[in-house]
Amino acid sequence: MACTVVAVGLTVATAGFAEHYVLQAIKQMEPQIKQVFQNLSKSAFSDGYDRDAFEPKMTKQEAALILDISLTANKGKIEDVH
Repeated sequence: MACTVVAVGLTVATAGFAEHYVLQAIKQMEPQIKQVFQNLSKSAFSDGYDRDAFEPKMTKQEAALILDISLTANKGKIEDVH
């Protein structure tokens, strides 16, 4: 019984020291981590989509641009492309 209590105590202490070490390492790496996420948001998530290129409510012209069809396309062509 006493052996089990000692083993549990050592395990908890080891976990506490490990947590402290990890938190200190993360705190020191915080500026680098922020820089990586800023670079990711600029490169990986920017797929060339211009968020200001479209109106708040979609117009027929915007829909035609998205579907890559002419503005005068018939209903069958629109359904095929969609």
